Amino acid sequence: MSRPIGIAPSIVAADFGHLAEAIRQVEQAGAEVLHVDVMDGRYVPNISVGTIFVSALRRLTTLPLDVHLMVEDPDRHVDAFIEAGADLLTVHLETTPHLHRTLRHIRGFGRRAGVALNPTTPEDRLRYVIDELDLVLVMTVDPGSSGQSLLPSVLPKIAAVRALLDAHGVAARLEVDGGIHRGTVGSVVGAGADLLVAGSAIYDSPDPTAAVEEIRRLAFLG
Repeated sequence: MSRPIGIAPSIVAADFGHLAEAIRQVEQAGAEVLHVDVMDGRYVPNISVGTIFVSALRRLTTLPLDVHLMVEDPDRHVDAFIEAGADLLTVHLETTPHLHRTLRHIRGFGRRAGVALNPTTPEDRLRYVIDELDLVLVMTVDPGSSGQSLLPSVLPKIAAVRALLDAHGVAARLEVDGGIHRGTVGSVVGAGADLLVAGSAIYDSPDPTAAVEEIRRLAFLG
């Protein structure tokens, strides 16, 4: 496997009563970033965390904060999350009518910008913003709830996104979120993913440090 594979623990799956310890455990295992799922109860059914939480994370870790905005009208919130400490902001393709402008706005702050694709979102639409991308997030479940099973029908989309990025010579990371665990790591890495989001597979484990290490080991075998 020539591509470096990164692990992005989904911190909203952790025990918030022991947040500092939850972060320390995945730092110790070599997590590359912390993934933060922001849900507004409108674009997705659930409500999760906001800028206050991101600010708290920023004080607790030096890891980059990978903030995934599962919200309607993300343009209203970008500046606040950047101020709170987000290093990378990902918006869903369907949520903003002027995607070029949104991505350029994020990058104008010196932060990285990403686009998320739901399971039924065509990957071809990425080609229109390909030069503005630092990350593509392929959702392998319908967004909004943790613990779902990966949809195998989305695996060809991961491969298609990888081919699109490679064809354009774009160095954007290809992140995959949804149903990532020891049984699915090989499939998503084999399809072309190089950054893996895992929540319940890490934080429902009795040893989150060992869980991250196992996912990384299996990713390199994939």
